[in-house]
Amino acid sequence: MSSSFQNRGMDVPKLLEAASLLVPEAVATENDITVNDVWEYLAHDEWEVALDLLEQLGEVQPLPLTFWQTLATAAEQMRLDRSAAWCHWRCFETRNGIIRVDLTLVPAHEGRRQTPFSGAGVLRPMWNIGGRTRTGEPDLCTAALWVEFAPFMEPGEQATVRLAPLSPPKWQQLQPGQVITMHEDRTVAGTAVVLDIQGPSVPPVPLRS
Repeated sequence: MSSSFQNRGMDVPKLLEAASLLVPEAVATENDITVNDVWEYLAHDEWEVALDLLEQLGEVQPLPLTFWQTLATAAEQMRLDRSAAWCHWRCFETRNGIIRVDLTLVPAHEGRRQTPFSGAGVLRPMWNIGGRTRTGEPDLCTAALWVEFAPFMEPGEQATVRLAPLSPPKWQQLQPGQVITMHEDRTVAGTAVVLDIQGPSVPPVPLRS
């Protein structure tokens, strides 16, 4: 553990321990990481590694909202901005469900956007998901996006992204395979194919003897 972390909130170990207690012992990642590995790193004050492993374990199966809230607080204490943003994003998905799409952006020479944007949930474009206004115009809906496995997304690139709608009920009619379009103005900035839709998951807190 770096000396800088030692001066950033003494609650970090307790927060990570609390989150660890919410992970069933039988849960394991594809690399056979379990909560026991987390405890090993906590024992050696390797807080950042423990946080990363807990985030990975949180993707194996739905965990309580408290799990992600606790990790978000720990990440904020350690000033790990992207991890904190991701954990807050997962809080939203736990409450509202997961929407994953395969997004292809319009090339720079064809669209308004000329520069890359952050993939960490900062951009909140509008989306045409098939709804119509009373006058028959497309009813564009706002949703933030998180790019999986990449810090940025360039014009013309293709990536799997997750969406966090401003008004989740408007998105309930989406179906896998549906094509939707992204807009930063009235022109099309990108085209996306819906890959996966999951409903909210707020399971009960597991009991640990």
